[in-house]
Amino acid sequence: MNAAQFSMDTVTLAGSLEAKLDAAFAAGFTQITLWAKDLVGHPDGYAAAINEVRQSGLKVNAIQVMRDFEGLSGALHDYKMDTVKSMLRVCEAVRAERLLICSSTSAHASGDLDHIASDLRKVALLATPLGLTVGFEALSWGRHVSDFEVSWDIVQRADCVNLGVCIDSFHVLANCGLNGTDFDALALISGDGIAFVQLSDFLWKAVRTPEERIETARHLRVFPGEGVHSAELSRMISMIVKSGYVGDWSFEVFNDDYQQMPSVDVARRAWRSAQWCAGQTSRSGVPRTKTSVAFAPSMNAVAA
Repeated sequence: MNAAQFSMDTVTLAGSLEAKLDAAFAAGFTQITLWAKDLVGHPDGYAAAINEVRQSGLKVNAIQVMRDFEGLSGALHDYKMDTVKSMLRVCEAVRAERLLICSSTSAHASGDLDHIASDLRKVALLATPLGLTVGFEALSWGRHVSDFEVSWDIVQRADCVNLGVCIDSFHVLANCGLNGTDFDALALISGDGIAFVQLSDFLWKAVRTPEERIETARHLRVFPGEGVHSAELSRMISMIVKSGYVGDWSFEVFNDDYQQMPSVDVARRAWRSAQWCAGQTSRSGVPRTKTSVAFAPSMNAVAA
């Protein structure tokens, strides 16, 4: 693993889509993770947004995020199928490599794992002719799927080569010690079963209630190397690399303070974090490629 495999997520940056793309590129990133709303909400229109992305020089590794999709029936299921087809067209328009789906919080959703697997299989089959991968992420406050072990079980039941789990470090860390989550079970997920990895940290050891998890997740995340779970993140990165995962990594960092800072400064913090993450593989004995970026001597400068 090396820093070049990392991307910015536009949710972290303030400003226009063009400003976000420019900031990520200037910081050293070659990839970007976009939200569909970045494109459809562009003040100059959808076509202008697509053009900005294509002219940016950045690869789009994923489109975020399909919510409350799986486990529905009847008219609700049909409605969500129409929505996911639209999001797949967004992926195709910007040549994205993945569509991300997060586990449902809907009171109308079934918790039957075979039902959920069947719904995800439908999306994966729709994505196949487009050359797209689908990543399924367990939200730590998901109604029926709140743990990565359950999302991995569902992906295995669906049995589609272009469907995998999306590992979000925030939700893994937030669940540690709760709900029976076994951190070490990450090592049991095969590399080819992982569709995408999103990394972030936060500034206190535990988030005990669903309300606190949501508040922290949506407003108070920080980059890896800035928070208090550096040891756990280092282990997580090592386990994922050792699994054989060779795909992309992204920083999904919702932070209200970063929204009040120049996007160029925030993107530079993210790039230093990418170097920190790449350094963890060498520290744990996992070989890096020759293009790896050297470990940043200190993340104190990032947090200052």
